[in-house]
Amino acid sequence: MNRLVLIGNGFDLAHNLRTSYENFLYWYWQKRFFNIHKESTNTSTDILCSMTTLKYESWRIYIQRCKLPNWSERDYFAKLCDKNNYSIKYSPFFERIYNSIGTLGWVDIENEYYNLLKKYALKDSSMSAVGELNAQLQYIQNLLVEYLKSIEISDRLLKTDIRQKIYAPIKKEDISIEGTNALKEHIKSGMNLSHEDLEYKLRCYGSNCYTQGYVDDYREQYKRKDSLMDPPIELLLPDKIMLVNFNYTRTAKLYLKEGEIFSVNQIHGSLEDPSSVIFGYGDELDKDYMTILDKNENKFLGNIKSIRYLEANNYRKILSFIESAPYQILIMGHSCGNSDRTLLNRLFEHKNCVSIKPYYYKKNERTDSYLELVENISRNFTDMNLMRDRVVNKSFCELLTQ
Repeated sequence: MNRLVLIGNGFDLAHNLRTSYENFLYWYWQKRFFNIHKESTNTSTDILCSMTTLKYESWRIYIQRCKLPNWSERDYFAKLCDKNNYSIKYSPFFERIYNSIGTLGWVDIENEYYNLLKKYALKDSSMSAVGELNAQLQYIQNLLVEYLKSIEISDRLLKTDIRQKIYAPIKKEDISIEGTNALKEHIKSGMNLSHEDLEYKLRCYGSNCYTQGYVDDYREQYKRKDSLMDPPIELLLPDKIMLVNFNYTRTAKLYLKEGEIFSVNQIHGSLEDPSSVIFGYGDELDKDYMTILDKNENKFLGNIKSIRYLEANNYRKILSFIESAPYQILIMGHSCGNSDRTLLNRLFEHKNCVSIKPYYYKKNERTDSYLELVENISRNFTDMNLMRDRVVNKSFCELLTQ
């Protein structure tokens, strides 16, 4: 039995990295506003918006005030949104993003892109509008890569509790009813490993933590009792672990030494190769997706993830992994939103999936994100009976990190 770990932006946030879309957009606004005073006019324009400031002298004073170190990002953003200080003309796409930040305090850029793309498809908008939308998404992607590259990621960020969760033995209570036999076969196959193969596997997990002696003792007990009750944790270790990193950063690579047993899959590309970055939307289950396909215009499909996946071999590696053996899914920091629904549906409903275990976070003293995460997970299923069997209930789930 294998393990597939889905890594989303919440994983980076759990390492205190400022990688959210909100962080990125605050950085963009600061970049725009602190550069405009260098220009010879009081108007600054890019593909997302055109901004006109107050007269230069007032603007210079305002800029100085914005540098006050005790302002939070949210306070800073509120000051910049004060219409007494500037006027802005937004593109339709960026206006959606701006309004989401201003009213909700968060934004899903890829979701806003897809909603506007659908609107253009349903209203038979001109291809020039679609072309402009795609150009704006590409522009944001380039800026996002620039921003994320400025964030330092080093080994000191590694959290022991997260590493323990990734390497942890499979828990019987996490496995679905339909997956019970698969777990039994996993235990039996572990007992049948040669001493050399078992020793190699345990060494990959850490020879100080696991020993072959417990397995030898269990083999003898099994011969006498023909029972799989209470196997040693050495027999519950996954055969292989793949981290599927939906982020562009390398944080996930801090946790696994890639090799025969462990691998990291940068499904959306990496900052080391900006041309590999996939930024867009992937929801073929959406009821309006066929409308987009029926437009018979490739501009509508330029940023659909399920098509972009064909530019690299990462998606195929995931397919090979899930076809090879039963697997458990751990969700670490991925919201399981609709922007990745095509891929997540394939992973969640596959015949070899025996468990989906979400790690959640605390919102405040009384609430957490477990139910919200499960609600999002459910949208990636077409069979609710499968969902209820495979998703691990809250009593067996944990916080991603303390």
